[in-house]
Amino acid sequence: MTAFNFPLLIEAEDLLPHLDHDKLRIVDLSRASVYEQLHIPHAIHLKPKLLVRQDEQAMGLFPEQEQLEELIRYLNISPEHHVVAYDDEGGAWAGRLLWNLHCIGFENTSLLNGGIHAWLGAGLATSSDQEKIAPVDKLVQIDLSQKNKYHIDYDTLRSQVEQGQIQIWDCRTEDEYTGLRLAARRGGHIPGARHFEWSTALNRQNHLKLHPLQRTEQRLEQLGFDLKQPVVVYCQSHHRSGLAYMLGRLLGWQIQAYDGAWSEWGNRLDSPIATGEFPS
Repeated sequence: MTAFNFPLLIEAEDLLPHLDHDKLRIVDLSRASVYEQLHIPHAIHLKPKLLVRQDEQAMGLFPEQEQLEELIRYLNISPEHHVVAYDDEGGAWAGRLLWNLHCIGFENTSLLNGGIHAWLGAGLATSSDQEKIAPVDKLVQIDLSQKNKYHIDYDTLRSQVEQGQIQIWDCRTEDEYTGLRLAARRGGHIPGARHFEWSTALNRQNHLKLHPLQRTEQRLEQLGFDLKQPVVVYCQSHHRSGLAYMLGRLLGWQIQAYDGAWSEWGNRLDSPIATGEFPS
């Protein structure tokens, strides 16, 4: 148990009173240039490259054990800690961090709604100090027993696609989805995938906070998604789908992320591919 009762999505004003709590780890995944200039007091900076593993065909794979252990050491978190993540882009990299943590069995996590933009929009104080943190005694242990609850690999997904057993959410741009824009050897989308771009859930007139969840839920249902049935989400490298994953969790959806994403599916010459619009 942690000392916090934070929900999965937290507002800047709710975080403010707890900034100096020793069991709170605030993690900033903004660009380094932004972090160096200003960040939430006591936040540590995390480079997104620590969250992903690359191979010849895929850019955003879930890390191996050694890299996960390095991430935990860098975050310096115990089982009693609570992690609040944010970024400067509406929550994609922050969501990816939280997905990684969920996959290793650590669920004491919150996404800061709107990230640094919402913090600044609320007129709250920032810092440019580099945070120094004393090492914790007992680091979080990696437990992959729940990983498949949130993660799906190529072979498993392909089998489900070929059997027509799974609904799939493509959260890339429309041009990537239809195949107009090529970001791998082949363009298009996974057969049967419906398209809802990740950033559609963000309110650009309100500091990149999420639109009301009910609005996003209604839009997803209008597109033909059934939120009572499991879904797999993907983008190009499981970066943008970091936020989509968090949206699914916030909506109570049973959601897995495909970390190989289009960089793997589209680079493999044997993958089934669809192009054009989804038939309405």
